[in-house]
Amino acid sequence: MAAAVLASIGVGVYALTDDGGGPRTATSQQPGAPEDNAPDREGDGDGGSGDESRRVESGAVTDPLSGISLPVPDGWYGEELQVGAALTSKTSYDCPGDTSKTCVKGGAYSAPAVVLGTRGDTAEEVAKADIAANAEESYGGEAYGRITSHDVLASKAVTVAGQKGYLVRWKAVTQEGSDGFVQSLAFPSPSRPDQIVVVRFGVDTDQQEKILDEITEGIEVAEGGRGNGQDV
Repeated sequence: MAAAVLASIGVGVYALTDDGGGPRTATSQQPGAPEDNAPDREGDGDGGSGDESRRVESGAVTDPLSGISLPVPDGWYGEELQVGAALTSKTSYDCPGDTSKTCVKGGAYSAPAVVLGTRGDTAEEVAKADIAANAEESYGGEAYGRITSHDVLASKAVTVAGQKGYLVRWKAVTQEGSDGFVQSLAFPSPSRPDQIVVVRFGVDTDQQEKILDEITEGIEVAEGGRGNGQDV
C-alpha cells in the first residue's frame, strides 16, 4: 500500500501512500513531480516500496523513455517508473517534523523536464530553474519543517551519458533538522536530444556528499536507448 520511497527524491524524503500501491511522489512535497510516476521519501516504516518484486537491488535501473540507466549504489534500490526511473536509500527513520511518517536517507529520480513543468531551452537554464522546486519537494513541508536557508555548493557544466549537461547543488537547512543535499541535473536525452532530462536528487547531510557524484558519473546510455525515445 505504501508508495515507493524516495525522495529521493526523499529526497529528504518521505514517501506518501496511495490505495493503488504505486509510487506517487519523489518526496514530501513534490510540487512539480509527475503524479503517480515518481517515488516518495515518506514510507510505511520499513523503508520500502509496496511491491518489492519491482526492485533492482544492484547494477543499474533503466529509464527507457529517456534512454538512460541510473546506477544503484550500495544500500539503495532502483525502480523503473511509468515515466522515468528512481533510486531510493534503504535506510529509513521517523520524519523529524512528523514522527507518524517515515523518511529515507536519500533518493533520486529521472523525468523529462516537460513532465516536471521545468522551463528552459538549455540544460543550464533547466537545472537552475528546477533546483528550488526540487529543494521544496525534498525537504520542505511538514516532514522536515520549512527550509530556512540554503547554500549553493555547485553550479557547473558536466557531461552525462555523452551529453553536455549542467548541475546545480544546494545544501538545504530545515526547521526540524535532517538538513539535505539537493541536486538538479539536466541534460539532453540520448534517445531524443531535443528533450531535456532532469534527475532530481535529495540526500540527508549525514550521508556522504560523494553519493551525488557517484550517481551522476554512473548515468549511462541505456542499451537500445539511442534513437528509441518518445515524445512526452
